[in-house]
Amino acid sequence: MSGTFRIEGGHPLNGSITPQGAKNEALQVLCATLLTTEEVVIDNIPDILDVNNLIELLGCMGVKVWREGRHKCHFQAENVDLDYLQTDDFKRRASSLRGSNMIMGPLLARFGKAFYPKPGGDKIGRRRLDTHFYGFTKLGAKFDFDFGQFFYSVTADDLHGAYILLDEASVTGTANILMAAVMAKGRTTLYNAACEPYLQQLCKMLIAMGARIEGVGSNLLTIDGVDSLGGCQHRIWPDMIEVGSFIGMAAMTAGDVTIRDAGVEQLGIIPLAFERMGIGLEIKGDDIHIPSQSHYTIDSFIDGSIMTVADAPWPGLTPDLLSVFLVVATQAKGSVLIHQKMFESRLFFVDKLIDMGAKIILCDPHRATIIGLDRETQLRATTMTSPDIRAGVALLIAALSAQGTSTIHNIEQIDRGYQYIDKRLADLGAVISRL
Repeated sequence: MSGTFRIEGGHPLNGSITPQGAKNEALQVLCATLLTTEEVVIDNIPDILDVNNLIELLGCMGVKVWREGRHKCHFQAENVDLDYLQTDDFKRRASSLRGSNMIMGPLLARFGKAFYPKPGGDKIGRRRLDTHFYGFTKLGAKFDFDFGQFFYSVTADDLHGAYILLDEASVTGTANILMAAVMAKGRTTLYNAACEPYLQQLCKMLIAMGARIEGVGSNLLTIDGVDSLGGCQHRIWPDMIEVGSFIGMAAMTAGDVTIRDAGVEQLGIIPLAFERMGIGLEIKGDDIHIPSQSHYTIDSFIDGSIMTVADAPWPGLTPDLLSVFLVVATQAKGSVLIHQKMFESRLFFVDKLIDMGAKIILCDPHRATIIGLDRETQLRATTMTSPDIRAGVALLIAALSAQGTSTIHNIEQIDRGYQYIDKRLADLGAVISRL
């Protein structure tokens, strides 16, 4: 569903909304269905482009897939077609969807071999796969890379447990190595592992399938390999990135929004980070209420210096929300430094916000200083193109608050991560249409 959004800004969002299932978790647990011949049932699957493309890819690989509604799906990987992995169709589909790289760990564990093309995905900077292959080789796999075809392959006659210290706390790298290790002989110790809620959910699912994993939720995972895994039922948690995006939309439009079933216990530092931006939140059970606020003031440090909002490995702030924090700061009172440590191209969308009247200094590829307008000046409507999922949503938030009618092209990028976003925002009072 590519195309264009037309947004008439200046309308406060009001009402309640429920977040979709977590995109990043879905990509991991869908790949985990390859680990068993038995049926796996996954519920609360987000109906978004990236996830639907991965489900189609699994079907092309020979996995039996049948839907029980839009958000619940049955998978049975009894007859996986490994020859398909050498076809041009596989290379085309897999290279267009970065999250599909997590098929490698399950394939290696179950069949002793896996193949993968150079992945695509968001153009937000260098996103290497070295950590994945380092882990596979420590488990006993042989790695090969065809530079001519940009095609990776890993093969192993026998996977064995190992002590692995990751060079970075990669979320997808941890997931891939974890899924390879659950059926390796002996014990694997995975240190500096990512411990995001997505990984905790993947561990929960693997344990339900019969895996033996200790240390879930920490950066030290201990995995004792088993001979085989069985089927299970799994429900995906709410998407914390969507929850943060809705908080930002409510604040920027001075709306009154309640986020239902937000998965509050899994949000970590996210609510506190928004409160430090001056945004009032009321947590009631598993709901978050953002009351209408005509102004919000950014905190400063005790010595009066400008506050820094930076990404960090979990339980630090997820990098996927920094674009939202940046755009929210444009209408706050005060200033903030946004420090995007992980990706060197993720802040380049700020030129669009500057065109809209935001006061932003791009210090370097990783840092931007935002001087809030405190609503004294409304952002101006403009025509934009969405460069990636998270920047696209940040531009959408800016357009919702701007004066006049904005146009956002290449909205396929937004559709990759947010289901029916135009319809759901229209239900809250946004004036938005898809062209």
